[in-house]
Amino acid sequence: MKQILGIGSRINHPTYGKGVITNVTAKMYWVTFIENGLETIDIDEDFEIIEAAEDEVDSVSFYEVERSLREILKKWNGISEIVPIADKWKGGTIILQPADSNLSSKEIPIDTFFHKIVMLRDRLRVMEQKINSNKELDESLKIDLQQYITRCYGSLTTFNVLFKSNSQNFKGERASK
Repeated sequence: MKQILGIGSRINHPTYGKGVITNVTAKMYWVTFIENGLETIDIDEDFEIIEAAEDEVDSVSFYEVERSLREILKKWNGISEIVPIADKWKGGTIILQPADSNLSSKEIPIDTFFHKIVMLRDRLRVMEQKINSNKELDESLKIDLQQYITRCYGSLTTFNVLFKSNSQNFKGERASK
């Protein structure tokens, strides 16, 4: 049985030239070649081993790395997750009708309104994280600011009817106790 090479191993492939193994799966190596870029090759392919890495094979896939990176970016940069609107509201509109009949009404697609509500929620979450991770704020001020954010969530519970999944709903003070 052929030796399984670890990430960082250097090889010389007859077709692609010299490269470094950057990921390993059960059947494939992901190799970044100097002149040919990223290629996948079978573990059983013929190539010269220039230097075998002694480290254990890293079993983390690119999918897992991408998923983790997406979660980190969402957590720290305010990139929002995909939040579905309840089916009954898809394609609907909100009509803002003034009491004065001489004034025109305003029609807004519910999807647009819902997107803005979700963006507001995500920005509140980012603000929460920034407050909680801030080293310069004392704990009592952090708690005070956190209570204001919780009250903001409570003020937005009216819009929970728009969310497809209850797990996405706004929760105020009563819901958290």
